[in-house]
Amino acid sequence: MNLSFRFFQLPSPLWQPAIGLRYEVFVVEQKVPEDLEVDALDDTAHHLLVQDGDRNCVGVMRIVVKGNVGKIGRVAVAREYRRQGVGAAMMEKALAYCRSLELESVALDSQTYITAFYERLGFVREGEEFMDAGIPHVHMSLSLAS
Repeated sequence: MNLSFRFFQLPSPLWQPAIGLRYEVFVVEQKVPEDLEVDALDDTAHHLLVQDGDRNCVGVMRIVVKGNVGKIGRVAVAREYRRQGVGAAMMEKALAYCRSLELESVALDSQTYITAFYERLGFVREGEEFMDAGIPHVHMSLSLAS
């Protein structure tokens, strides 16, 4: 599969395809309220856009950096590209990017149905399940220390 991975910050022409996929996955598919999908964190986050060989947006995520910790969020893969390794490839690129920023660890709030995916990447569950936008989540983290 011929994919390109591009990190960017706002403002960027890559924002429109990225937010389009986020809207499709979170607002349309998962029924997240539209006013919760985009927030002020997008303005300073590091965003990842994944495109196929035809330049279609097939995956997105953001990394919010606070001190020496990165928080990965808004991870979405286009429906027709799921279960093909796109999410794992995105996470590998994101973790390498976080290491390049010299972050000590990364965290994320995983929807509970997909925690096993993140556990396979080395993330560890922390705390109890909680609700976010009406969807069950669990906090997870991964140390980037060598």
